[in-house]
Amino acid sequence: MINVLEIEKLTVSLPKNADRLYAIEDINLIVNRNEIVCVVGESGSGKSVTAFTVMGLHDKRALKMTSGQILLEGEDITNASPAVFRARRGEKMAMIFQEPMTALNPVLKVGDQISEMLKIHTSMTASERKARVIRAMNDVDLPDPEMMYKSYPHQLSGGQRQRIMIAMALVMEPGLLIADEPTTALDVTTQANILRLIKEIQRRRGMGVLFITHDFGVVADIADRVVVMQEGKIVEQGTVNEVLKNPSHEYTKMLIGSVPSMKPPKRDQVSGSPALITKQINKTFGGLGFFGKGRKVHAAKSVSFDIRAGETTGIVGESGSGKSTVARCVIRLIDPNSGKILINNIDVAKLKESKLRPLRNNFQIVFQDPYRSLNPRRTVGQSIIEGPTNFGIPLAEATQRAKDLMNIVGLQTDSLERFPHQFSGGQRQRICIARALAMEPQILIADEAVSALDVSVQAQVLELLDDVKKKFDLAMLFITHDLRVAAQVCDNIVVMREGEIVERGSTYEIYSKPKHSYTKALLDAAPGHKFFSG
Repeated sequence: MINVLEIEKLTVSLPKNADRLYAIEDINLIVNRNEIVCVVGESGSGKSVTAFTVMGLHDKRALKMTSGQILLEGEDITNASPAVFRARRGEKMAMIFQEPMTALNPVLKVGDQISEMLKIHTSMTASERKARVIRAMNDVDLPDPEMMYKSYPHQLSGGQRQRIMIAMALVMEPGLLIADEPTTALDVTTQANILRLIKEIQRRRGMGVLFITHDFGVVADIADRVVVMQEGKIVEQGTVNEVLKNPSHEYTKMLIGSVPSMKPPKRDQVSGSPALITKQINKTFGGLGFFGKGRKVHAAKSVSFDIRAGETTGIVGESGSGKSTVARCVIRLIDPNSGKILINNIDVAKLKESKLRPLRNNFQIVFQDPYRSLNPRRTVGQSIIEGPTNFGIPLAEATQRAKDLMNIVGLQTDSLERFPHQFSGGQRQRICIARALAMEPQILIADEAVSALDVSVQAQVLELLDDVKKKFDLAMLFITHDLRVAAQVCDNIVVMREGEIVERGSTYEIYSKPKHSYTKALLDAAPGHKFFSG
């Protein structure tokens, strides 16, 4: 039987002055029908370059194939023309991208975008194309396909947009599906649904799937075989049980060892008076509209919790549950409609900015995307010292504080003169942590601060957050949709659903004996929760 995809000794070179000669080197990889092959590795390992090269979507000015062969259903497409690649994409191979909002055209209805694939590759009439698109939408479990057909991308949720991308990829029923980190930014229940959907469609249609991911929980749930890549080379491959249960390469062992366990350790409860108290926080959005009848969303409903110095409280829940809204209310990036936010017994919930500004050094936030959080035109040293100098700290003292903090977060002090783009994602996140700590806050908020990082870098940043919490006696509010991460870093857990707290308690109690059905559903949906439960 002919393999769906066969890559033989494929090498792709990097531009001059890159950190290594080749993006990928001597890659040998096979994808059979009726199987899912997961490619795992850290950022820069060559996973996505491999996928984009197969699709003919790599940047040919910077990345050049120097040797090797790519066979698609037996056809050699290694040096195929752009016209051949266009003909094969959609018909014989298709790709699901990581971020559907950037992959979809924002000014075209999603139904028309799926239909475009049929218009290019078939001679169907408009009515036949629409019928096929509606059927594809039904196949991916989208609600009310007739209405969805006429919707624009911004009118859909993240999970719905990802389903549209899957429908677009599968509408021509290709033999090969390439999925490049399609669930990274999704909450656990949506992620579980997307993974189940991909697996069901793959088995039903007998496709071969090349699944790119850095999440070993996803690998445990979906893979038949696993390929591990490091710095452009394949260092190990085998069945999912062989690789996960008995890894042979040290790099694979390190990656698997970095995956947080779903079993939280028992922790002593922190004593003392709370550093942060929230009482009955309410926040609504919308409600006005053009005629005063717009849709009103209750993002936070009577949310109350407190955090002590040296304690980490995590807020978990699906997208839209109100996690980030609460965090932004606490730090006053948005104003709550009602309720109290007590910091040092001062209610900051209703303070005007002129009175709030002198208190802002007491609470700082680390965002999900460090690259967007840092000014690309300023050195990281300038970004770190800006806050302290604005609060009256002399420049020399602020500079010395920045140097000390760089050592604390594990970076060289001479890095202060570099710009954000000269660092890796994990290093940029460390810089954002240093910038937050430069204000010597009492409360640190981490809003999905590690969700986009590789497992090994994630482990390092989590360890760093735990270290600085103890060193500076911080009260930490940790927002995440990754329940494995929450299990390892949080003393207490607050579970939110549709703006309300449905359950709270110590992390150990919540994970071992969840009471609310929603909490149980979240824990069950965590990828790889059975494999990484101990």
